Amino acid sequence: MPRRILIAKPGLDGHDRGAKVIARALRDAGCEVIYSGLHQTPEQIVETAIQEDVGGVGLSVLSGAHMTLFPRVVELLAERDAADIVVFGGGIIPEDDIGVLETRGLAAIFTPGTPLTEVVDWVEAHVPEH
Repeated sequence: MPRRILIAKPGLDGHDRGAKVIARALRDAGCEVIYSGLHQTPEQIVETAIQEDVGGVGLSVLSGAHMTLFPRVVELLAERDAADIVVFGGGIIPEDDIGVLETRGLAAIFTPGTPLTEVVDWVEAHVPEH
């Protein structure tokens, strides 16, 4: 069975081109991708992840709210006994924030300019197949 990945845009950020590019690259690599659309709350993202039985959640934020929104998704997954879902993120994220996010449960952070093959290879190595 292919990997199931949820790509989500938490918060008020209205720019989703990068998220759609990642979703297409993962789809092209054989993953089943669910794109939840813009303006999702962490609670909505977690609910969708559990309902869709995904192995990974890719979060995209360009608004600067990553330090609040990304860890909140990880916390809510843990509260719902779904901490086995791998959470990774991307967007305009300062280098100094990446290590902090990783200590708060994010498995990886990808910044603009990361080759799509690098993201796909990482997902294939870290997100379990279903």
